[in-house]
Amino acid sequence: MSPVPSGPIDPYGGALVDLLARGEERIEALEIAERAPRLALSETELCDLELLACGGFSPLRGFLGREDYRSVVERMRLADGKLWPLPVTLSAPEGFDLPRDGAVALCDPKGVLLALLRIEEEFEADLESEKELLFARSEEHPTLRRLRERSRRRIAGPLTVLQAPVHHDFPALRRTPEQVRRKFADLGWCEVVAFQTRNPIHRAHEELIRRAIEGAVDGCLIHPVVGFTKPGDVDAFTRVRCVQAILRTFDPRRVSLALLPLAMRMAGPREALLHAIVRRNYGCTRLIVGRDHAGPGNDSRGRPFYGPLEAQELLRRHEEEIGVKVVPFRSFVYVPALRDHLPADEVPEGVSVAEISGTQVRTEYLARGRALPEWFTRFEVAALLAESHPPRHRQGVTVWLTGLSQAGKSTIAEILAQRLLEHGRASTVLDGDVVRTHLSKGLGFSREDREENVRRLGFVAGEITRHGGTVIVAAISPYRASREACRARIGNFVEVFVNAPLEVCEARDRKGNYAKARAGAIRGFTGVDDPYEPPVEDVLECRTDVETPAESVEKILVRLRASGYLREPDALHEEPASERPSLQAVGTSTGS
Repeated sequence: MSPVPSGPIDPYGGALVDLLARGEERIEALEIAERAPRLALSETELCDLELLACGGFSPLRGFLGREDYRSVVERMRLADGKLWPLPVTLSAPEGFDLPRDGAVALCDPKGVLLALLRIEEEFEADLESEKELLFARSEEHPTLRRLRERSRRRIAGPLTVLQAPVHHDFPALRRTPEQVRRKFADLGWCEVVAFQTRNPIHRAHEELIRRAIEGAVDGCLIHPVVGFTKPGDVDAFTRVRCVQAILRTFDPRRVSLALLPLAMRMAGPREALLHAIVRRNYGCTRLIVGRDHAGPGNDSRGRPFYGPLEAQELLRRHEEEIGVKVVPFRSFVYVPALRDHLPADEVPEGVSVAEISGTQVRTEYLARGRALPEWFTRFEVAALLAESHPPRHRQGVTVWLTGLSQAGKSTIAEILAQRLLEHGRASTVLDGDVVRTHLSKGLGFSREDREENVRRLGFVAGEITRHGGTVIVAAISPYRASREACRARIGNFVEVFVNAPLEVCEARDRKGNYAKARAGAIRGFTGVDDPYEPPVEDVLECRTDVETPAESVEKILVRLRASGYLREPDALHEEPASERPSLQAVGTSTGS
């Protein structure tokens, strides 16, 4: 890694790393990359590459090598001593053959060439140390779970960026650190506070921003994250549109908007420190840091992964070194008697207050089609949220039936598809046997091929679900990790364990496949010489050895109703205005 001046980077005079190749350097790198094997980057790695290229990750000059990686994990510093809190590494699949000349072309999932990496070292990520030092010592941390699904193999070396990842959305707002700094200079801003958000901005946030710019700053950079965030968050497009909707309420000479292509690790205190360093590179001198900043919420026992003030405390210890001061995010509540938002610690004792959490917004309002109150968020924001996040019964859903061959999955799928029509839900059935003859034709029954079959099922089901459709998957899908990956991809996912003892399944087998497998004529048959991994949590079980297919389907319908995906038949003829995701409906119900 090339030496970079240590100490704080001045907001306007500091040198930013620029990895974009130009002129002859680009021509030479492009010629090498065209001949090199290609490595597709993950969603997180794409974001990392973009921030490396434009200087958002200064002083980094590429993905971390072994020594820098170990030093960052263990002591939050690069090997040369510069402060850097989180690993930024590049993974390579276990079966990926490293080229003899060490050159590999980095591309996006569609194959678009982005960069050339000249590999100088290969090492293995130490996920146990990352768990202990980054991810709250918890196996439940969502980022650690994602890391365990990928190869631990890491590669590093000189990085030459041929082009940044291409984005067609909000091009005017996708400003590089240098462009943001120039805008600050044009506005005459020296002291700038950054507002980090991965959620829509509601009225309490507006009040916080107003109070921040009334302090000793020249302006505020609203800098929403548009890379990978926490699963379940409002999508980036809606998030940005909501910010745009409230910008008109601010003086344009005091507030500016730019997008940050950051992939969040949800690493709490360390991530807060990363956010501050990145904002320093964008020219900011202060950062609003909330309680449990960048934390993933609570674990399965309801305990937070990080302490509520850990992020603020860690950043305060390094304020002088990085040149960014902490602005604590004060908790604002609505005081009905005053018709105003106040910091919670300024509300007189005994005075009633109102507040709505982000979880309540998603589960009690958007998922149920209830209009958000006007005191909580502006009409324009409520309308956009209602438009992009319809109530559960208007969203797509995948019902995934898993179990041994002959457990009854196909029969249940057929009946369920008909019963769903009673509720106005037409469905697509992806039956394992049928899919094998079309979508997965050519795949065998090795573990790798079975996992690929499930990935294909998950991809198709996810696309249909994302566009509002209903999917019923009936497939053995024997491996737990593959099903969990589909759950994470699809989101609206109801897993059903169609359970019957092995001897019952064998007795039902008219094709005689179990007998053939025991005789050695079929290899890799689930339940005979290949294991089935049953679900362990958040699953509905149907015992088809003791209940009829109709009874099993009724249990699934009960689960779908309880989850909000179905409405009762007698309620289908009339839908209250408050449940329609239209501008007029939201305005009427909130009194706007």
